[in-house]
Parts: sequence; C-alpha cells; structure tokens
Amino acid sequence: MTRVLVTGGAGFIGSRLVDGLLEVGYAVRVLDSLDPQVHGNGTSPDGVLNPEAEMIVGDVRDPAAVARALEAVDHVLHEAAVVGVGQSMYEIARYTEVNVLGTAVLLEAIMARRDRIAKVIVASSMSNYGEGRYRAPDGTLRAPAPRSRAQLDGRQWELHDEESGQALEPLPTDEAKPLHPTSVYATTKRDQEELVLNVCGSYGVPAVALRYFNTYGPGQALSNPYTGVAAIFSNRILNDEPPLVFEDGHQSRDFTHVADVVRANLLALETSAADGEVLNIGTGIQTSLLELSGLLLDHYGKKDRLEPEIVGRYREGDIRHCFADISRAREKLGFEPTVELRDGVDDLAAWAAERPGEDRVDAALTELHSHTLIR
Repeated sequence: MTRVLVTGGAGFIGSRLVDGLLEVGYAVRVLDSLDPQVHGNGTSPDGVLNPEAEMIVGDVRDPAAVARALEAVDHVLHEAAVVGVGQSMYEIARYTEVNVLGTAVLLEAIMARRDRIAKVIVASSMSNYGEGRYRAPDGTLRAPAPRSRAQLDGRQWELHDEESGQALEPLPTDEAKPLHPTSVYATTKRDQEELVLNVCGSYGVPAVALRYFNTYGPGQALSNPYTGVAAIFSNRILNDEPPLVFEDGHQSRDFTHVADVVRANLLALETSAADGEVLNIGTGIQTSLLELSGLLLDHYGKKDRLEPEIVGRYREGDIRHCFADISRAREKLGFEPTVELRDGVDDLAAWAAERPGEDRVDAALTELHSHTLIR
C-alpha cells in the first residue's frame, strides 16, 4: 500500500485528512506532539485519531522522531504548525521554532529519502496575504499595505484610496497578490510554504502549497482560544456568553469547511497538474463576522437572548477583508467547494453542542492586553 505521513495528523485538519486518506485506500502514519493547548493534558489521541492510522508521538523539530516517521513513506502531508495570530506576537520563538525550524528538519529528512518520496503537500495559509485584493474607484487593482495605527486608533476600519479618499472595494484574492504577512504566525506560514517549494523544487521532489482560508468544522479544539473564530464563537455561545467581535464586525473572511480542505489535498496528491504551484483553497464567498455569529446564534436557538458584543477595538495583526479567488484550484485540481456555510455551521454546531469546552477567551484577552496587542 502507498504510505502517507501526515505531520500534525492528530490535529483538527490533520485528523480529518487521515480519515480521508484511509477511506480511499492509503496507509497512513501520523507524527504529532499532542500539544496540550490543542489536545488538553491527555497523552493519547484516542477518540480523535482513526485507529487504523499508525501514531508516532513526537516533535517535528526532533530529527530522530522525523526519521522514524518517514520510514517507508511515499508521500508527506505537512500540517504540523502552531496556530494563532495573537499568541504568535508574544511567543515568537516557539512559533518560529515549531513552524520554521520544524519544516527545515522535516525537509532535510525528506531530501535524504528523495528517491522514495513522490509528493510533498504543505498546508499554507491565507494569512500570508495580509490584506486581500481590492479595487480602487478608478477600476485599478490594489494590494494595499496594512492599515496604519493612526487609522485604527481613529476607528476608521475600512481601507481607502489615498488619492480620492473613497473606500476600496474588496475583491477575491488571487495567488499573484503580493504577500504582506501581518503577524509572526503569518510570517512563519509564508516561510513554511517557501521552504517546501524551494527545497523540493531544487531536488526534483514534486510539491504543492495549499493556502487554506478560514477552515472550520467538527473537530476544532473548542477550548483553545487561539483556534478558528467559528469554534471560538461556538464555545462562547454554548457557555451562554456573547461572541466577542473586534472592530465593527463587518470585517470579512472566507469560511471553508474542513471536508473541502480534505478533498483539495486528495486532489493535489493524485494529480501532477499542480506540482510546484501555490493554490488558494476556499469558497470564494465573502462573509462578515457578524453574519457568522448570527448563523451560530440562530442554530443554537439563542438569538433572542444573546447578541454579538462588538468590542470597538482592534488587535495587532488583524486584517479587514480577505476571501479567495479559487480559479487556479479549479483549473489545476478540478476543485469545487461543496459545503455551503449554513450547512457547515450546522455541522460544527451539532458536533460542538455534544462537547462544550471551557471558555478561555477572557484569559486570552487578558494576555493580549498585557502585551499591549489590543487597542
């Protein structure tokens, strides 16, 4: 059987990838450190990881663990990463070590086995872009720099054309849009992507970088206050607390169900058409955080007694609008998103309702405040 290594394979996206790979007939091995922030204090992935997968508990920074995990492996799906924009701004060394050094250790081991490894897929991120693509009033395309502190302190949330002063229009963000990461996390994800494509390209190992947009769905770590916003909102609502929304709530993202992310990986694994490419994986649909919170409140039947708490402040590293242009994924992979947001939110909420987690958002906000990362 063809064997696939999934680094970070006990995590939210990784564990769903494991299920998808096993379902279509691959043998699967997982390397995961079981980070307590994601998995709690347990030392076993029982109940998370498919029992048909082989599990190696180890750190991607450890050359010995990585070498063991790569034995007799044909493909590598590199999902291992520490996730979270805010936390990355004060745990700089840890994020850089795990995400960048870990990728470097993995690549050295892959290159030592390059005659065997047939494909490497790296999980990249829409955070690489910083702000998304925009159009100016005169019709020209723009790739604006992050909003200035003076603008944000003045609570002027939207991006404006410098010449006319009119608002820029958000557009689907294509892969050619210049990268401008606005957090340590985003910088490390850009580095992961570039390391994999550069090194694999130099050694002739086929590689693909998939830039995931905001992935959500069953399996997210509900008690991790640095996970995706859909899970954070869900956990707040389940604990009878209002979803906390920064700025004015009209900032927008592209919420992509984990099932579609899994399908994109399988397509990239099974075709050579995208080798050497960077591809956006999203829906192409722009959704505001207020819309998302409304869908979740509606699902849980709490819309009559809870409403989003609009904070009116901002966090360092946040952007205003970014949603995907998926033309390249359609062309290269035949990828098409299949899960509409309302159905996907129902899927997440039904799963979360059976296992409400501890609400740690207030503690995370206190930490961000102590580092002056909320203003």
